Amino acid sequence: MDRVRFDHSQLAEVAKNIVKNAEHKVLCLHGPMGVGKTTLVKALLMVLGASDSGNSPTFGIVNEYHHNNGKLLAYHFDCYRLEDEMEAYDLGFEEYLAKNVWVFIEWPEKITGLLPLGLTDIFLELEPDFSRSLQLKNP
Repeated sequence: MDRVRFDHSQLAEVAKNIVKNAEHKVLCLHGPMGVGKTTLVKALLMVLGASDSGNSPTFGIVNEYHHNNGKLLAYHFDCYRLEDEMEAYDLGFEEYLAKNVWVFIEWPEKITGLLPLGLTDIFLELEPDFSRSLQLKNP
């Protein structure tokens, strides 16, 4: 997918396009602090029909979300505070991946050795006019 530039008012449409174009349910979100990774996850959860609007799992590392029908929908990992991959491994990271649900991973570079082969990368950047740009890369 080509790089897409957007502002906050276009976030729902961007999220719909990601869901439509991602070849895998494991989405790795790359970008600097404050670029909008968690905000994008919230928009993705809304598009997917989550019963909760979502928040950053920075202090709990992982949040679990359910669909409006009660079924498990997604996991959201924020790996920023992890010191090494063993911390994610000890949390049972591989078990989370074994479920057929969406998995959103912020700061995936902290756990590269644990990431599956089947994933979609999303690269976010802050533009000079404070809009954002996004590029989705399937393997």
